[in-house]
Amino acid sequence: MIASDVSAVDVARRASDATFTYLDSLQNRPVAVPDARNSAAALLDIDIPEMPGDPRETVDLLISAADKGTVATAGGRFFGMVVGGSLPAAVGARILNAGWDQLATSDETSPLANVAEEVATRWVLDVLGLPASSSVGMVTGASLSNLQSLAVARHALLARSGWDVAERGLQGAPPIRVVTSEKIHPTVRKMLATLGFGKSDITLVPCDIEGRVIPAQLPPVDQHTIVVMQAGCVNSGTSDPFVEIAEHLEGTGAWFHIDGAFGLWAAASPKMRHLVQGAERADSWALDAHKWLNTPYDCGMAVCAHPDAVRALLAFEAPYVPSQTGLPQKDMVLELSRAARGIEVWAALHSLGRSGVTDLIERCCHHARDFARGLEAMGFTILNDVVQNQVVATMDGREDQMSELALRVKNSGDCWFGTTRWRGRDAIRISVSNWQTNEADVKRSLAAIDLALINL
Repeated sequence: MIASDVSAVDVARRASDATFTYLDSLQNRPVAVPDARNSAAALLDIDIPEMPGDPRETVDLLISAADKGTVATAGGRFFGMVVGGSLPAAVGARILNAGWDQLATSDETSPLANVAEEVATRWVLDVLGLPASSSVGMVTGASLSNLQSLAVARHALLARSGWDVAERGLQGAPPIRVVTSEKIHPTVRKMLATLGFGKSDITLVPCDIEGRVIPAQLPPVDQHTIVVMQAGCVNSGTSDPFVEIAEHLEGTGAWFHIDGAFGLWAAASPKMRHLVQGAERADSWALDAHKWLNTPYDCGMAVCAHPDAVRALLAFEAPYVPSQTGLPQKDMVLELSRAARGIEVWAALHSLGRSGVTDLIERCCHHARDFARGLEAMGFTILNDVVQNQVVATMDGREDQMSELALRVKNSGDCWFGTTRWRGRDAIRISVSNWQTNEADVKRSLAAIDLALINL
Protein backbone atom coordinates (compact mmCIF):
# COMPACT_ATOMS: atom_id res chain seq x y z
CA MET A 1 0.00 0.00 0.00
CA ILE A 2 1.03 3.63 -0.52
CA ALA A 3 2.69 5.30 2.44
CA SER A 4 -0.20 6.71 4.50
CA ASP A 5 1.75 9.62 5.94
CA VAL A 6 2.36 11.21 2.51
CA SER A 7 -0.46 13.30 1.08
CA ALA A 8 -1.26 13.61 -2.59
CA VAL A 9 -1.00 17.38 -2.15
CA ASP A 10 2.63 17.11 -0.98
CA VAL A 11 3.57 14.98 -3.98
CA ALA A 12 1.65 17.18 -6.43
CA ARG A 13 3.33 20.30 -5.01
CA ARG A 14 6.76 18.68 -5.41
CA ALA A 15 5.98 17.77 -9.01
CA SER A 16 4.51 21.21 -9.73
CA ASP A 17 7.56 23.02 -8.37
CA ALA A 18 9.84 20.91 -10.57
CA THR A 19 7.59 21.57 -13.56
CA PHE A 20 7.79 25.32 -12.96
CA THR A 21 11.59 25.12 -12.72
CA TYR A 22 11.74 23.16 -15.98
CA LEU A 23 9.49 25.60 -17.81
CA ASP A 24 11.53 28.52 -16.49
CA SER A 25 14.67 27.00 -18.00
CA LEU A 26 13.32 26.18 -21.45
CA GLN A 27 14.70 29.17 -23.32
CA ASN A 28 18.21 28.62 -21.94
CA ARG A 29 18.48 24.84 -21.54
CA PRO A 30 19.97 22.72 -24.35
CA VAL A 31 17.31 21.58 -26.79
CA ALA A 32 18.83 18.11 -26.70
CA VAL A 33 21.59 16.46 -24.69
CA PRO A 34 23.99 13.90 -26.19
CA ASP A 35 23.59 10.43 -24.70
CA ALA A 36 20.25 11.44 -23.19
CA ARG A 37 18.84 7.93 -23.40
CA ASN A 38 21.63 6.45 -21.30
CA SER A 39 21.27 9.27 -18.78
CA ALA A 40 17.58 8.50 -18.32
CA ALA A 41 18.11 4.73 -18.32
CA ALA A 42 20.74 4.99 -15.60
CA LEU A 43 18.04 6.20 -13.21
CA LEU A 44 14.87 4.56 -14.50
CA ASP A 45 15.93 1.19 -15.92
CA ILE A 46 15.84 -0.80 -12.69
CA ASP A 47 14.02 -3.88 -11.43
CA ILE A 48 10.51 -3.24 -10.21
CA PRO A 49 10.62 -2.67 -6.43
CA GLU A 50 9.27 -5.50 -4.29
CA MET A 51 7.55 -3.20 -1.80
CA PRO A 52 5.73 0.15 -1.90
CA GLY A 53 7.95 3.19 -1.50
CA ASP A 54 7.67 6.86 -0.71
CA PRO A 55 5.89 8.54 -3.68
CA ARG A 56 8.05 11.61 -3.14
CA GLU A 57 11.11 9.52 -3.95
CA THR A 58 9.41 8.27 -7.10
CA VAL A 59 8.72 11.81 -8.25
CA ASP A 60 12.26 12.91 -7.36
CA LEU A 61 13.68 10.08 -9.46
CA LEU A 62 11.66 11.24 -12.47
CA ILE A 63 12.75 14.82 -11.90
CA SER A 64 16.40 13.76 -11.87
CA ALA A 65 15.98 11.67 -15.01
CA ALA A 66 14.40 14.60 -16.81
CA ASP A 67 17.42 16.83 -16.26
CA LYS A 68 19.34 15.21 -19.10
CA GLY A 69 16.78 12.78 -20.48
CA THR A 70 14.31 15.16 -22.08
CA VAL A 71 14.28 16.94 -25.43
CA ALA A 72 13.10 20.52 -25.02
CA THR A 73 10.29 20.19 -27.55
CA ALA A 74 8.29 22.81 -25.65
CA GLY A 75 10.97 25.48 -26.12
CA GLY A 76 11.48 28.00 -28.88
CA ARG A 77 14.35 26.26 -30.69
CA PHE A 78 12.77 22.89 -31.47
CA PHE A 79 11.87 22.70 -35.16
CA GLY A 80 11.52 18.96 -35.72
CA MET A 81 8.43 17.26 -37.15
CA VAL A 82 5.56 19.77 -36.66
CA VAL A 83 5.66 20.24 -32.90
CA GLY A 84 4.09 23.14 -31.07
CA GLY A 85 4.95 24.14 -27.53
CA SER A 86 2.31 24.47 -24.84
CA LEU A 87 0.68 27.83 -24.16
CA PRO A 88 0.80 28.93 -20.51
CA ALA A 89 -2.97 28.68 -20.11
CA ALA A 90 -2.98 25.25 -21.70
CA VAL A 91 -0.22 24.08 -19.35
CA GLY A 92 -2.25 25.38 -16.44
CA ALA A 93 -5.29 23.53 -17.74
CA ARG A 94 -3.27 20.32 -18.04
CA ILE A 95 -2.09 20.63 -14.42
CA LEU A 96 -5.65 21.25 -13.27
CA ASN A 97 -6.86 18.38 -15.44
CA ALA A 98 -4.44 16.00 -13.79
CA GLY A 99 -5.68 16.97 -10.36
CA TRP A 100 -9.37 16.94 -11.29
CA ASP A 101 -8.95 13.60 -13.12
CA GLN A 102 -12.26 14.03 -14.92
CA LEU A 103 -13.85 11.31 -17.04
CA ALA A 104 -15.03 13.13 -20.16
CA THR A 105 -17.91 10.85 -21.07
CA SER A 106 -21.10 12.81 -20.40
CA ASP A 107 -22.63 15.40 -18.12
CA GLU A 108 -23.11 12.66 -15.56
CA THR A 109 -19.37 12.00 -15.19
CA SER A 110 -18.13 15.56 -15.74
CA PRO A 111 -20.40 18.54 -16.46
CA LEU A 112 -17.29 20.75 -16.55
CA ALA A 113 -15.60 18.66 -19.24
CA ASN A 114 -18.68 18.51 -21.43
CA VAL A 115 -19.41 22.23 -21.19
CA ALA A 116 -15.76 23.10 -21.96
CA GLU A 117 -15.75 20.76 -24.95
CA GLU A 118 -19.05 22.05 -26.28
CA VAL A 119 -17.78 25.63 -26.11
CA ALA A 120 -14.37 24.69 -27.54
CA THR A 121 -16.19 22.97 -30.41
CA ARG A 122 -18.08 26.17 -31.20
CA TRP A 123 -14.93 28.28 -31.02
CA VAL A 124 -12.83 25.96 -33.20
CA LEU A 125 -15.48 25.82 -35.92
CA ASP A 126 -15.81 29.61 -35.80
CA VAL A 127 -12.07 30.33 -35.96
CA LEU A 128 -11.53 27.90 -38.85
CA GLY A 129 -14.64 28.83 -40.79
CA LEU A 130 -16.07 25.30 -40.77
CA PRO A 131 -19.82 24.56 -40.75
CA ALA A 132 -21.25 25.57 -37.37
CA SER A 133 -23.41 22.45 -37.19
CA SER A 134 -20.38 20.13 -37.33
CA SER A 135 -19.45 17.81 -34.49
CA VAL A 136 -15.99 17.77 -32.92
CA GLY A 137 -14.67 14.67 -31.19
CA MET A 138 -11.71 15.31 -28.88
CA VAL A 139 -9.24 12.53 -29.70
CA THR A 140 -5.52 11.91 -29.13
CA GLY A 141 -4.32 13.46 -32.38
CA ALA A 142 -4.67 13.59 -36.16
CA SER A 143 -3.82 9.89 -36.57
CA LEU A 144 -6.84 8.80 -34.54
CA SER A 145 -8.90 11.60 -36.05
CA ASN A 146 -8.16 10.26 -39.52
CA LEU A 147 -8.95 6.71 -38.41
CA GLN A 148 -12.28 7.74 -36.94
CA SER A 149 -13.21 10.01 -39.85
CA LEU A 150 -12.45 7.35 -42.45
CA ALA A 151 -14.44 4.76 -40.51
CA VAL A 152 -17.41 7.15 -40.31
CA ALA A 153 -17.07 7.91 -44.02
CA ARG A 154 -17.16 4.23 -44.98
CA HIS A 155 -20.09 3.54 -42.67
CA ALA A 156 -22.04 6.51 -44.06
CA LEU A 157 -21.41 5.68 -47.71
CA LEU A 158 -22.50 2.09 -47.21
CA ALA A 159 -25.63 3.25 -45.39
CA ARG A 160 -26.51 5.54 -48.29
CA SER A 161 -26.18 2.52 -50.57
CA GLY A 162 -28.66 0.59 -48.44
CA TRP A 163 -26.09 -1.58 -46.69
CA ASP A 164 -26.57 -1.73 -42.90
CA VAL A 165 -23.11 -2.37 -41.48
CA ALA A 166 -24.42 -2.77 -37.94
CA GLU A 167 -26.66 -5.61 -39.11
CA ARG A 168 -24.70 -7.19 -41.95
CA GLY A 169 -21.07 -6.34 -41.21
CA LEU A 170 -18.52 -5.57 -43.92
CA GLN A 171 -18.20 -8.93 -45.59
CA GLY A 172 -20.05 -8.84 -48.88
CA ALA A 173 -20.61 -5.08 -48.65
CA PRO A 174 -20.35 -2.94 -51.80
CA PRO A 175 -16.68 -2.09 -52.29
CA ILE A 176 -15.52 1.35 -51.14
CA ARG A 177 -12.49 2.82 -52.86
CA VAL A 178 -10.22 5.62 -51.76
CA VAL A 179 -8.76 8.42 -53.86
CA THR A 180 -5.91 10.31 -52.25
CA SER A 181 -2.76 12.33 -52.88
CA GLU A 182 0.49 10.59 -53.71
CA LYS A 183 2.00 12.91 -51.06
CA ILE A 184 -0.54 12.12 -48.34
CA HIS A 185 0.89 11.74 -44.85
CA PRO A 186 2.10 8.21 -44.02
CA THR A 187 -0.21 8.02 -41.01
CA VAL A 188 -3.23 8.31 -43.33
CA ARG A 189 -1.98 5.27 -45.23
CA LYS A 190 -1.49 3.55 -41.89
CA MET A 191 -5.07 4.29 -40.82
CA LEU A 192 -6.43 3.11 -44.19
CA ALA A 193 -4.53 -0.16 -43.74
CA THR A 194 -5.90 -0.48 -40.21
CA LEU A 195 -9.42 -0.23 -41.66
CA GLY A 196 -8.65 -2.96 -44.17
CA PHE A 197 -8.05 -0.90 -47.30
CA GLY A 198 -5.35 -2.50 -49.42
CA LYS A 199 -3.17 -0.87 -52.07
CA SER A 200 -5.54 -2.07 -54.79
CA ASP A 201 -8.38 -0.14 -53.10
CA ILE A 202 -6.48 3.16 -53.22
CA THR A 203 -5.92 5.44 -56.21
CA LEU A 204 -3.02 7.87 -55.81
CA VAL A 205 -3.34 11.21 -57.57
CA PRO A 206 -0.15 12.82 -58.96
CA CYS A 207 1.05 16.10 -57.44
CA ASP A 208 2.85 19.18 -58.66
CA ILE A 209 6.35 20.15 -57.59
CA GLU A 210 5.05 21.64 -54.30
CA GLY A 211 3.14 18.50 -53.36
CA ARG A 212 -0.33 19.72 -54.33
CA VAL A 213 -2.73 17.36 -56.07
CA ILE A 214 -3.17 18.17 -59.78
CA PRO A 215 -6.95 18.62 -60.24
CA ALA A 216 -6.86 17.49 -63.86
CA GLN A 217 -5.46 14.14 -62.68
CA LEU A 218 -8.42 13.39 -60.38
CA PRO A 219 -10.22 10.22 -61.50
CA PRO A 220 -14.01 9.91 -61.80
CA VAL A 221 -15.63 9.30 -58.41
CA ASP A 222 -19.04 8.14 -57.22
CA GLN A 223 -21.04 7.44 -54.06
CA HIS A 224 -18.70 4.58 -53.20
CA THR A 225 -15.59 6.79 -53.03
CA ILE A 226 -13.77 8.41 -50.11
CA VAL A 227 -11.54 11.26 -51.30
CA VAL A 228 -8.74 12.15 -48.85
CA MET A 229 -6.75 15.36 -49.35
CA GLN A 230 -4.47 17.38 -47.11
CA ALA A 231 -4.05 20.86 -45.72
CA GLY A 232 -0.36 21.30 -45.02
CA CYS A 233 2.08 18.96 -46.74
CA VAL A 234 4.62 18.05 -44.06
CA ASN A 235 7.49 19.00 -46.34
CA SER A 236 6.37 21.97 -48.40
CA GLY A 237 3.58 23.20 -46.12
CA THR A 238 1.24 23.68 -49.09
CA SER A 239 -2.36 22.51 -49.27
CA ASP A 240 -4.31 20.78 -52.01
CA PRO A 241 -6.55 22.95 -54.26
CA PHE A 242 -9.77 22.36 -52.35
CA VAL A 243 -12.03 24.54 -54.50
CA GLU A 244 -11.24 22.57 -57.65
CA ILE A 245 -11.44 19.28 -55.78
CA ALA A 246 -14.83 20.16 -54.27
CA GLU A 247 -16.15 21.13 -57.70
CA HIS A 248 -14.91 17.82 -59.12
CA LEU A 249 -16.82 15.98 -56.38
CA GLU A 250 -20.00 18.08 -56.58
CA GLY A 251 -23.06 15.91 -57.05
CA THR A 252 -21.15 12.61 -57.09
CA GLY A 253 -22.04 11.46 -53.58
CA ALA A 254 -18.34 10.92 -52.74
CA TRP A 255 -17.14 11.66 -49.19
CA PHE A 256 -14.53 14.45 -49.01
CA HIS A 257 -12.11 14.22 -46.05
CA ILE A 258 -9.21 16.57 -45.32
CA ASP A 259 -6.19 15.69 -43.20
CA GLY A 260 -5.58 19.18 -41.84
CA ALA A 261 -3.41 18.24 -38.86
CA PHE A 262 -1.53 21.55 -38.88
CA GLY A 263 -2.20 23.20 -42.23
CA LEU A 264 -5.88 23.85 -41.70
CA TRP A 265 -5.01 26.38 -38.98
CA ALA A 266 -4.07 28.75 -41.81
CA ALA A 267 -7.81 29.46 -41.99
CA ALA A 268 -7.43 31.42 -38.74
CA SER A 269 -5.34 34.07 -40.53
CA PRO A 270 -6.99 36.52 -42.96
CA LYS A 271 -3.63 36.80 -44.74
CA MET A 272 -3.30 33.04 -45.22
CA ARG A 273 -6.88 31.86 -45.46
CA HIS A 274 -6.62 31.66 -49.25
CA LEU A 275 -4.24 28.72 -48.84
CA VAL A 276 -7.11 26.53 -47.64
CA GLN A 277 -9.98 28.13 -49.53
CA GLY A 278 -12.68 25.57 -50.20
CA ALA A 279 -11.77 23.37 -47.23
CA GLU A 280 -15.11 24.23 -45.63
CA ARG A 281 -16.81 22.22 -48.40
CA ALA A 282 -15.45 18.91 -47.13
CA ASP A 283 -17.43 16.32 -45.15
CA SER A 284 -14.83 15.77 -42.43
CA TRP A 285 -11.53 17.10 -41.20
CA ALA A 286 -8.66 15.85 -39.01
CA LEU A 287 -7.00 18.43 -36.75
CA ASP A 288 -4.27 18.57 -34.13
CA ALA A 289 -4.48 21.03 -31.27
CA HIS A 290 -1.04 20.01 -29.97
CA LYS A 291 0.55 21.28 -33.15
CA TRP A 292 -0.30 24.84 -34.14
CA LEU A 293 -2.77 25.61 -31.37
CA ASN A 294 0.01 24.77 -28.89
CA THR A 295 -1.87 22.65 -26.36
CA PRO A 296 0.00 19.90 -24.49
CA TYR A 297 0.35 16.61 -26.30
CA ASP A 298 -2.41 14.05 -26.77
CA CYS A 299 -4.95 16.52 -28.11
CA GLY A 300 -6.58 16.28 -31.53
CA MET A 301 -10.00 16.76 -33.09
CA ALA A 302 -12.15 14.67 -35.42
CA VAL A 303 -14.50 17.16 -37.08
CA CYS A 304 -17.50 16.05 -39.12
CA ALA A 305 -20.11 18.05 -41.02
CA HIS A 306 -22.58 15.19 -40.47
CA PRO A 307 -22.95 14.55 -36.71
CA ASP A 308 -25.66 11.96 -37.34
CA ALA A 309 -23.18 9.90 -39.34
CA VAL A 310 -20.77 9.97 -36.41
CA ARG A 311 -23.46 8.92 -33.97
CA ALA A 312 -24.63 6.16 -36.30
CA LEU A 313 -21.24 4.49 -35.96
CA LEU A 314 -20.09 5.47 -32.47
CA ALA A 315 -23.13 6.01 -30.25
CA PHE A 316 -23.98 3.22 -27.82
CA GLU A 317 -25.90 2.53 -24.65
CA ALA A 318 -25.03 0.24 -21.76
CA PRO A 319 -26.71 -0.30 -18.39
CA TYR A 320 -23.67 0.98 -16.50
CA VAL A 321 -23.04 4.02 -18.75
CA PRO A 322 -25.07 7.13 -17.91
CA SER A 323 -27.18 8.21 -20.87
CA GLN A 324 -27.52 11.77 -22.08
CA THR A 325 -29.39 13.65 -24.77
CA GLY A 326 -27.59 15.87 -27.25
CA LEU A 327 -24.04 15.07 -28.31
CA PRO A 328 -22.16 13.56 -25.35
CA GLN A 329 -18.49 13.02 -26.13
CA LYS A 330 -18.83 9.27 -25.64
CA ASP A 331 -20.84 9.28 -28.89
CA MET A 332 -18.39 11.53 -30.74
CA VAL A 333 -15.16 9.54 -30.27
CA LEU A 334 -13.93 5.96 -30.39
CA GLU A 335 -12.96 5.97 -26.72
CA LEU A 336 -15.21 5.68 -23.69
CA SER A 337 -12.69 6.41 -20.93
CA ARG A 338 -10.50 9.41 -21.69
CA ALA A 339 -9.18 12.64 -20.26
CA ALA A 340 -10.99 15.94 -20.67
CA ARG A 341 -8.83 17.17 -23.54
CA GLY A 342 -11.30 19.85 -24.51
CA ILE A 343 -10.55 21.78 -21.34
CA GLU A 344 -7.05 22.44 -22.68
CA VAL A 345 -8.42 23.44 -26.10
CA TRP A 346 -10.83 25.82 -24.35
CA ALA A 347 -7.95 27.28 -22.29
CA ALA A 348 -5.74 27.81 -25.34
CA LEU A 349 -8.46 29.57 -27.32
CA HIS A 350 -9.68 31.60 -24.35
CA SER A 351 -6.18 32.86 -23.55
CA LEU A 352 -5.33 33.70 -27.17
CA GLY A 353 -8.61 35.05 -28.41
CA ARG A 354 -9.29 35.27 -32.12
CA SER A 355 -6.50 37.79 -32.79
CA GLY A 356 -4.03 35.78 -30.73
CA VAL A 357 -4.59 32.66 -32.83
CA THR A 358 -4.07 34.76 -35.95
CA ASP A 359 -0.87 36.26 -34.54
CA LEU A 360 0.49 32.83 -33.54
CA ILE A 361 0.00 31.45 -37.05
CA GLU A 362 1.38 34.50 -38.84
CA ARG A 363 4.35 34.91 -36.50
CA CYS A 364 5.49 31.31 -37.05
CA CYS A 365 5.29 31.79 -40.81
CA HIS A 366 7.27 35.03 -40.53
CA HIS A 367 10.03 33.17 -38.67
CA ALA A 368 10.00 30.43 -41.32
CA ARG A 369 10.66 33.02 -44.01
CA ASP A 370 13.51 34.42 -41.89
CA PHE A 371 14.98 30.92 -41.70
CA ALA A 372 14.75 30.57 -45.47
CA ARG A 373 16.53 33.87 -46.05
CA GLY A 374 19.24 33.03 -43.52
CA LEU A 375 19.86 29.59 -45.01
CA GLU A 376 20.03 31.03 -48.54
CA ALA A 377 22.66 33.50 -47.35
CA MET A 378 24.76 30.50 -46.19
CA GLY A 379 24.52 28.89 -49.62
CA PHE A 380 21.55 26.58 -49.10
CA THR A 381 19.00 25.95 -51.81
CA ILE A 382 15.42 26.24 -50.55
CA LEU A 383 13.44 23.37 -52.05
CA ASN A 384 9.93 24.59 -51.29
CA ASP A 385 7.87 27.70 -51.70
CA VAL A 386 7.77 28.90 -48.08
CA VAL A 387 4.08 29.74 -47.92
CA GLN A 388 3.55 28.52 -44.37
CA ASN A 389 5.75 27.34 -41.51
CA GLN A 390 7.82 24.70 -43.32
CA VAL A 391 11.32 25.17 -44.76
CA VAL A 392 13.12 22.43 -46.71
CA ALA A 393 16.72 23.15 -47.68
CA THR A 394 19.83 21.44 -49.00
CA MET A 395 23.28 22.36 -50.30
CA ASP A 396 24.30 21.59 -53.83
CA GLY A 397 27.12 19.05 -53.80
CA ARG A 398 26.74 18.42 -50.06
CA GLU A 399 23.41 16.64 -49.91
CA ASP A 400 25.02 13.56 -48.40
CA GLN A 401 26.07 15.68 -45.41
CA MET A 402 22.60 16.86 -44.39
CA SER A 403 22.05 14.08 -41.83
CA GLU A 404 25.44 14.72 -40.23
CA LEU A 405 24.73 18.44 -40.19
CA ALA A 406 21.43 17.90 -38.37
CA LEU A 407 23.12 15.60 -35.86
CA ARG A 408 25.89 18.11 -35.11
CA VAL A 409 23.42 20.93 -34.59
CA LYS A 410 21.34 18.76 -32.25
CA ASN A 411 24.41 17.80 -30.27
CA SER A 412 25.27 21.48 -29.84
CA GLY A 413 22.05 21.84 -27.86
CA ASP A 414 21.25 25.08 -29.68
CA CYS A 415 18.64 23.83 -32.12
CA TRP A 416 16.75 20.69 -33.16
CA PHE A 417 15.50 19.97 -36.68
CA GLY A 418 15.07 16.87 -38.77
CA THR A 419 15.99 15.62 -42.21
CA THR A 420 13.83 14.62 -45.12
CA ARG A 421 13.90 13.76 -48.80
CA TRP A 422 12.12 16.18 -51.10
CA ARG A 423 12.15 16.56 -54.86
CA GLY A 424 14.50 13.59 -54.95
CA ARG A 425 17.11 15.29 -52.77
CA ASP A 426 18.32 14.78 -49.18
CA ALA A 427 17.56 17.89 -47.16
CA ILE A 428 17.00 19.40 -43.74
CA ARG A 429 13.48 20.38 -42.70
CA ILE A 430 12.60 23.16 -40.28
CA SER A 431 9.08 23.51 -38.93
CA VAL A 432 8.23 26.62 -36.91
CA SER A 433 5.16 25.86 -34.79
CA ASN A 434 5.91 27.14 -31.29
CA TRP A 435 4.43 30.24 -29.67
CA GLN A 436 7.74 30.86 -27.85
CA THR A 437 9.96 31.04 -30.94
CA ASN A 438 11.29 34.56 -31.41
CA GLU A 439 13.82 36.36 -33.59
CA ALA A 440 16.64 35.61 -31.14
CA ASP A 441 15.85 31.89 -31.41
CA VAL A 442 16.01 32.06 -35.20
CA LYS A 443 19.36 33.91 -35.12
CA ARG A 444 20.84 31.52 -32.56
CA SER A 445 19.68 28.52 -34.59
CA LEU A 446 21.09 29.92 -37.84
CA ALA A 447 24.40 30.60 -36.09
CA ALA A 448 24.50 26.99 -34.87
CA ILE A 449 23.88 25.75 -38.42
CA ASP A 450 26.59 28.04 -39.79
CA LEU A 451 29.12 26.83 -37.19
CA ALA A 452 28.27 23.18 -37.86
CA LEU A 453 28.75 23.77 -41.60
CA ILE A 454 32.19 25.28 -41.06
CA ASN A 455 33.28 22.24 -39.04
CA LEU A 456 31.58 19.64 -41.24
